[in-house]
Amino acid sequence: MKRTLTSLALALTLVAVSASAAPANKPRLGTLQTASAPSAALGSAIDYTVYLPYGYTAGNARYPVLYLLHGRGDTMTAWAQVKSELDGLIESGAVQPVIAVMPDASWSSRGNYYVDSAYTGADDPGRPVETALTRDLIGHIDATYRTAAHRGARLVGGYSMGGAGALRYALAHQDLFAHALVLSPAVYTPQPPDDSSAREFGAYGNGTSRFDESVYERLNYPALLSGLNEELPVRMFIAVGDDEWAGPEPDHDLDFEAAKLYNTIRRSEAVSAQFRVLDGGHEWAVWRAGFVDGLKHLSKTLSAKLPVGLPTPLYGGATVDRAGGVAAHADGTITLGLSETGATSGLDAVVTKLSNGTPLWRKQFSTPSNDRLYGVIGLPDGGVIAAGYTRGNLDGSHPGSPADDMFAVRLSASGETLWLRQFGDVAKADRIYGIAPAPDGGAYLTGYTSGTFAGPSAGDKDAVLIRISADGDPLWTKQFGAATEDKAFAVAANASGAYVVGSAGGGGWIARFTASGSQEWLKQDGTLLAGVAIDAAGRGVATGAAGGDVLAVAYTSAGTPSWRTILPNPGNDAGAEVIALPGGDVTVVGFTDGIWTLPAGGRDVLTVRLDRRGNQVSAAQFGSARDDGADAFSEENVYATLAGGRILVTGLTNDDVFLATIDPATGLP
Repeated sequence: MKRTLTSLALALTLVAVSASAAPANKPRLGTLQTASAPSAALGSAIDYTVYLPYGYTAGNARYPVLYLLHGRGDTMTAWAQVKSELDGLIESGAVQPVIAVMPDASWSSRGNYYVDSAYTGADDPGRPVETALTRDLIGHIDATYRTAAHRGARLVGGYSMGGAGALRYALAHQDLFAHALVLSPAVYTPQPPDDSSAREFGAYGNGTSRFDESVYERLNYPALLSGLNEELPVRMFIAVGDDEWAGPEPDHDLDFEAAKLYNTIRRSEAVSAQFRVLDGGHEWAVWRAGFVDGLKHLSKTLSAKLPVGLPTPLYGGATVDRAGGVAAHADGTITLGLSETGATSGLDAVVTKLSNGTPLWRKQFSTPSNDRLYGVIGLPDGGVIAAGYTRGNLDGSHPGSPADDMFAVRLSASGETLWLRQFGDVAKADRIYGIAPAPDGGAYLTGYTSGTFAGPSAGDKDAVLIRISADGDPLWTKQFGAATEDKAFAVAANASGAYVVGSAGGGGWIARFTASGSQEWLKQDGTLLAGVAIDAAGRGVATGAAGGDVLAVAYTSAGTPSWRTILPNPGNDAGAEVIALPGGDVTVVGFTDGIWTLPAGGRDVLTVRLDRRGNQVSAAQFGSARDDGADAFSEENVYATLAGGRILVTGLTNDDVFLATIDPATGLP
């Protein structure tokens, strides 16, 4: 009996050890199934493999869909080999759960290139493959599975011949796909080489001819670019191996063709593209790595839910525009500042007054050189003061100006120019980057000078702070800095003085000046401070960036740090503006290319509400599929102001300017 009990105890011990050694959580694996879709275009079925994510059968959620196209000669089973990568990406949270559909493209001896073929050869005639997949298959998938049936929830991907198909579908069917994963695409310009399979199987044939150059040219990507709809932008990830087969014609090697594709397509306003050259040849080592990298890049905007977009209309001219400030008035009208590409050359400063979105008047300040606005403030009489810089002769007293000058202009409520001042070192660059109202109806202006403006130069560039009267006359000016490049970007003022923020030698700083122009203190903080406001407690609350994260700091009027908050988030984020809210909270407005809520595109406008102690209350992001709130150099181009109980935000989007009214409670339009 004792022996039996000992054996039982040993057995239980082994079971316990085995249980403790087992993984606490089993991997959450998706499933693969095969099925078929009826196709009226083909008159037969389309076979496909479908990947359903873990938990699909137990819930009722809707999912984005990947359509994955195989290469020439392969079958639908080819893409199944990335199942483990897809499982891992979803389980790690790098990619949200998705459905993946892998059609079997058996037509034209598996060399159909996913197009509608006009080849009529009796041996293996062409078929309407493109129509079958983009109409019949997608319709069947949306009707059969819990998909999110909109373009923002669809990605088309492929390798080799499938890469050519994915590229074509993304460009020819923008209404269906907002994302494309293009791996080692078998695309050639202007025509495929003589040994290409594109010539062999009738995909680009016509009648009894297996290949017709005019058909290939009509279906190839260069022919599609001019007809793209900029309102339906596509995010694309292109990857190719560095050891592609070297053919007799170097300009037709697929690594060369892929680079040519990228450098052609990224110039389209309808496409946002990324390009990677990976280690390997025309093989799964490249396609697997490209699938993982590309899906991680594209997945943040591949969503079952629609992101919050930008309101319309957009403002600006026909080409390059930049946001230049916004002011709110007591009667509900809004004055918008922007910079437009002028009829002659360079940017023109434009100020326009809006009533419920309808322009009441428009004032344009133009020279043959750049004239750019960097802020607009509202005045009690309904007018505005706007400021920025010019390289021309705006005031009529600076002919042949060799460098940028600061300027400020006052407009009446009806748009009449009351005065315009142009000033700075006559031989050096001077710019205004920030403006704030002064209690007497004048303004505080801040920026930088490269020369001698209000004192001797301390180095490369010096920060400047100027107080002007309601008539535009300078009451005092301050020039300050060190031997490094010093710039001031924003200013906020009340009856007792002003807070100014900027950067110096790679670091941010905040300073306080009295109403008479005496510097009380200066504190260095963060990588960059770009926006500032005065909260309900009289503190200067500034925002900027620290290590790619949003930074917000608060200092008392005596220069004592009150709180400091860094808001970590994967990606590149920066605060640009601070809005002081009634009750003591503040809203930081900036931009992000990360995921705070639901991303809309490359860079989105970011709003973060903080309480009086600097704790995050809420965050939101919104935008278009393009970059919003920042320019191509990742420099902020967004402005905000309080308008009653709402926040007005204006900024850059794809070389146009948007204007949004934000609810402080949600941070969204």
